[in-house]
Amino acid sequence: MKKIILVTGGQRSGKSGYAEKLAHRLTGSPVYIATARVWDEEFRRRVEHHRQNRGAEWTNIEEEKLLSRHDISGRVAVIDCVTLWCTNFFMEQNDVRLALEEIKAEFDRFTAQDATFIFVTNEIGQGGVSPNRLQRQFTDLQGWTNQYIASKADEVILMVSGIPVKIK
Repeated sequence: MKKIILVTGGQRSGKSGYAEKLAHRLTGSPVYIATARVWDEEFRRRVEHHRQNRGAEWTNIEEEKLLSRHDISGRVAVIDCVTLWCTNFFMEQNDVRLALEEIKAEFDRFTAQDATFIFVTNEIGQGGVSPNRLQRQFTDLQGWTNQYIASKADEVILMVSGIPVKIK
């Protein structure tokens, strides 16, 4: 049953909606793992809105970093999102190499379970190169993390204006 699916694309491209619909097609009782750290009131309202939009059939888990703490064996899980998950590692040590090593190790521990994983991520490096050093570092981290997950994924879907395009 183990399967890894990566859903990627730009902001507001339809990634989360697609991932949730896919999870519903695969099971009647999906798991939603939210990786967001709530930074401010506006973001708290966003999180609450998303929570309310999901139905009672969802098992909701909030986990900022250590996904492997949760046993989802035999389940279908949407992990939303890799970008916020990376942020949580990066903001704690501000070292791209160390954060990437920790992210890869945690990804490997988590996906060792026999489950279906639907990871949602962003393609933040498709724009120009930022003049901000910290942003450039994070863009590198995000890109390398996406590449790692894509290399392990059974399927990769690119969302473009709400349309899924199968990449792998």
